[in-house]
Amino acid sequence: MRIGITGHRGLNHEVGAAVRGLLEAAVREQDAEDLIGVSCIADGPDAWFAELVLAHGGRLEVVVPAAEYRESLPEVHRPLYDELMSRASEVHETGMTASDPAAHMAGSEIVVGLVDQLFAVWDGKPARGYGGTADVVAHAERSGVALQIMWPEGASR
Repeated sequence: MRIGITGHRGLNHEVGAAVRGLLEAAVREQDAEDLIGVSCIADGPDAWFAELVLAHGGRLEVVVPAAEYRESLPEVHRPLYDELMSRASEVHETGMTASDPAAHMAGSEIVVGLVDQLFAVWDGKPARGYGGTADVVAHAERSGVALQIMWPEGASR
């Protein structure tokens, strides 16, 4: 099963811990031998999902939205980003340079195009900007990709 991830970044500790628990339970339900996780490995749910897939024995494919993507991520996240990149079985690129909303959406569209199912860490609200989680969910729905929404009950961003 090829599963992708999209989700809100910048979650507080409490919500982040709950989301990580939801992701862990969902990954554990998968057959590790057939599991391929597809992620842009941004800080937050993208990277947590990638770590969980690898810990479960699955494979990781990474989508890089732009040549400048790594530098646009928080500096504290870059060592984990580098580690996950080094463990990727395949890397897909958009060919874009600037790490902007258009590149992020293009990367997410590649993720959706590569998977059978998309895990969406989404609070159900509209995107705060182009390429946000709500936009990716809408793209997955239009594309007919199975969607599993994950959001802790009562949580807010």
